[in-house]
Amino acid sequence: MRVAVLAGGRSSEHEVSLDSAASVREGVAAAGHEVLAVTIDRSGEWRRENEPLSLQPGGGLLGADAVFPVLHGPFGEDGTLQGLLELAGVPYVGAGVLGSALCMDKDVFKSVLRDAGIPVTRHITLRAGDEPRNPFGYPVFVKPARLGSSVGISKAHDEEELRAGVELAFEHDEKVLVEEFVPGREVEVGVLGNRRPIASLPGEIVVTHNEWYDYEAKYDEGEMDLVVPARLPEEQIERAQELAVRAFVATECEGMARADLFVRDDGEVLVNELNTIPGFTATSVYAKLFDASGIPYADLLDRLVDLALERHERRARLRY
Repeated sequence: MRVAVLAGGRSSEHEVSLDSAASVREGVAAAGHEVLAVTIDRSGEWRRENEPLSLQPGGGLLGADAVFPVLHGPFGEDGTLQGLLELAGVPYVGAGVLGSALCMDKDVFKSVLRDAGIPVTRHITLRAGDEPRNPFGYPVFVKPARLGSSVGISKAHDEEELRAGVELAFEHDEKVLVEEFVPGREVEVGVLGNRRPIASLPGEIVVTHNEWYDYEAKYDEGEMDLVVPARLPEEQIERAQELAVRAFVATECEGMARADLFVRDDGEVLVNELNTIPGFTATSVYAKLFDASGIPYADLLDRLVDLALERHERRARLRY
């Protein structure tokens, strides 16, 4: 098939996207598909081999059979791009408009999960003009509500750091979360599928130098170790997989997502976030989790393209 891989985007995660997309293009080609490389620059212009592109509703994208968005953050992972591709009538990999938008907003995401009976980390929400506050004690995490890759996130140990963290987070979003610190282990689980999603083995995040799993720990060589399977009792491994799939279904995701969870020192498992377009190099966490679960990188990408086509064909039978 002809697969258009979208890279770049307007968000602060532009460079991360370029690295992920380069790896995805290689993997899609290794799976036997023709690859079309499309880049969206920071100004929002679409280009292929330095030539401007435009989308036409119903006309597809360069004759692609499917689109693989590898765009992180706003204007790529938040439902805006997915809406555009729906208008263009193109099958695309990953969550749809609702799932993408819902999971991007960490505040609304947690509200939906709580309503579904899924345990999540506690937080409060601040909006423009609100005074910084913290009902949880220190330390706490302060983060923009709708961003990824730990951009704009800080760990506050006192009131002064809380105020600085809130100010930083408001530079990136109009809504900010103050989130409880959870003592325990950070665990990630990959989810794959449409109507019958499956969970990967959980992986345990071990930060080697930094205090927490920040941008540097995520993307710099040697700053993080991933232990797969996580060093947990079988009961907690199964619980993490169960909650990851339940969160995926509750938020109406399809295709793929990476669930970020905490396992408290007392054994309770909490969902923290669901990333609908996780980092996607062959050495990224999502790919490593499924490789350890018996699905190598090229096969994983091939399955994701098939899932995109299956959803598109299924939804095309609906009457509007």
